[in-house]
Amino acid sequence: MFQPENLFLAFMGCLIGTLIGVLPGIGAPATIALLLPGSYHLPPAGAIILLSGIYYGAMYGGSTTSILVNIPGEAASVITCLDGYQMARQGRAGPALAVCAIGSFIAGTLSVVGLMLVGPFLSGIALSFGPPEYTALMLTGFVILTYLASSSMPKALIMGAFGLFLSTIGLDNISGDIRFAGSIVELWDGVGLVPIVMGLFGVAEVLLNLEQMAGESAEILKGKIKHLFPTREDWGKLIPASLRGTIIGFFLGILPGGGAVLASFVSYGVEKKISKYPEKFGTGMIEGVASPESANNSAVGGAFIPLMTLGIPTNIVMALLLGAFMIHGISPGPMIMKQHPDIFWGLIASMYVGNIMLLILNLPLVGLWVQVLRIPYRVLFPLILLFCLIGVYSLTSSTIEIYIMIIFGVIGYLTRKTQYDAAPLVLAVVLGPMFENALRQSLMMSGGSLEIFFSRPISCIFIVLSIFLLLIPLIFRRKLPAATDET
Repeated sequence: MFQPENLFLAFMGCLIGTLIGVLPGIGAPATIALLLPGSYHLPPAGAIILLSGIYYGAMYGGSTTSILVNIPGEAASVITCLDGYQMARQGRAGPALAVCAIGSFIAGTLSVVGLMLVGPFLSGIALSFGPPEYTALMLTGFVILTYLASSSMPKALIMGAFGLFLSTIGLDNISGDIRFAGSIVELWDGVGLVPIVMGLFGVAEVLLNLEQMAGESAEILKGKIKHLFPTREDWGKLIPASLRGTIIGFFLGILPGGGAVLASFVSYGVEKKISKYPEKFGTGMIEGVASPESANNSAVGGAFIPLMTLGIPTNIVMALLLGAFMIHGISPGPMIMKQHPDIFWGLIASMYVGNIMLLILNLPLVGLWVQVLRIPYRVLFPLILLFCLIGVYSLTSSTIEIYIMIIFGVIGYLTRKTQYDAAPLVLAVVLGPMFENALRQSLMMSGGSLEIFFSRPISCIFIVLSIFLLLIPLIFRRKLPAATDET
């Protein structure tokens, strides 16, 4: 790892990843796909180090625009917008960015320790997950999303249902039928997550701020930076939240259908659930920034476990990295530690070094990113729209994606005005295809019987947990009036 060329490749991977994370819409998968052919000319260890650095570097950088302009650079940073952006509006953009960098460093480092020590054992557990277990896991994820909303549970469920509908658009994987796409060929592959996210968070925010400017109350222009680094009180909240997010992200990263996106949402929901003041989440809470950012970085380390020990990719980036291994004639799996120890341990060493590089890269740049807030909004909003357009169009070179982004920009504007949260919709769009496939496979296995979900211990536990989480608000709602009457 400490050979000069590998150190340089690790640094370049971290730098490119951070820049890609900062730039909304491009994303680690697109970047790795573009660089994959070029990696053929690099040594195997160097190629994997470079591409891996882009992946976890993008997790670091994705929070920057989430905090400064409420546009997630990565899908995993969507939830960071809720509290990170509010901190920026309160003049605490510096501490918010520093919390992301520090939390990401803690999570990234600890997840590599987990990859090194408990990888084979946890991969064995992942092998016990079949379609019924994945279905139950997704169901629990959908229930948890109702806890992410600052509005009512019915509104969260409505947004989640809308997201599920969006996830069904396109070709049916089993029958091959075209669903809800009509003659629009570009929709046969489904509605892309990037244009949806860019519209809901980027375009909608521009519309809201332009409306505020018309009323001479554009709050984004009033942010004043008092200090750049967390206070002692912030540190007291940062460390526990980061550790909780690290644990959640690591275990969810191991499972297909988990990953950085689900990890960030779940960790935020857990923080909100265990907090003494859950009503303050969404107003600029340190825990609401530290925990999801730690979770999405920790999920990266977890995602490497099935790939390196079983040869099973758990997400699109891992699938691309599997392609990089194949290009160099290497088959990830149980024998990789024996046949290619330089690759396995070189990658782990590079992740340790890479996390230190990212901390060194990100903390000094906090002041630079904060200066974005000083740009007049009349200059900033055309640039935001330009980044969104470039990011969306660069994925498929399709104008349909741009129209989708604009449509969801309007939808995002209307939902914000009517207090419907976008987070449940985004999570449902991400989990929807995996949930549908797992559900249909489960029903095929059982001949259409739902008993399969209750006869298998792991899936039964997840379903019971889902029912319990759904009933909690109803139970407390019934007890509250009775207690009030007695008072």
